[in-house]
Amino acid sequence: MNNVEIARKLLEIEAVVIKDEDHLFTWASGIKSPIYCDNRLIMAYPDFRKEVARAFVGRIRGLKKDIDVIVGTATAGIAHAAWVADLMGLPMAYVRSASKEHGKQNQIEGIVSKGDRVVVIEDLLSTGGSALKAVEALREAGAEVVTVFSIFNYNFDELLIRFAEAQMSFESLTDYKTLLPIARDTGYIQEESFGVLQRWSENPKVFTE
Repeated sequence: MNNVEIARKLLEIEAVVIKDEDHLFTWASGIKSPIYCDNRLIMAYPDFRKEVARAFVGRIRGLKKDIDVIVGTATAGIAHAAWVADLMGLPMAYVRSASKEHGKQNQIEGIVSKGDRVVVIEDLLSTGGSALKAVEALREAGAEVVTVFSIFNYNFDELLIRFAEAQMSFESLTDYKTLLPIARDTGYIQEESFGVLQRWSENPKVFTE
């Protein structure tokens, strides 16, 4: 599936939820948003999740590098990382947002060894904070993080800046700029909502300030 097909499918399964300005979503980052892309719903659609996994595999093979481990972010990236690792016949691990306070107190679950080349699978990138925490933990473990992959990203300037500062690359299967006009043209959103969503994308903190 290409980026347009994936965007259309996200709309088809109603993974994209729109709210008006009086009933906004509040993200973990504190941003108030009129849109939420719930990629967790992909798990409920076997054919679609297989296509997403195949799309990730195609991107990974396009890197032209030998990858040792597929790493998911907890929790939403875990399932997709597992499906990708299975298709590629590779080990899989995942990274918690923080070390456990009990047991072995691991932040990285699975086996990631010093010198391993890994790719990180995330379901969604907004400002990039959670993905970059995973990158930091993997680097501290001695791994080489080749790139971060996500299903979707919101095309925020902050995302580009933070990844550049971390000297980390990323790729997404589809993104906000692809999805929004499709949502309008298919009648998923009305023209009035399109204007609000476009304005918000230009300034994600417009409803937070």
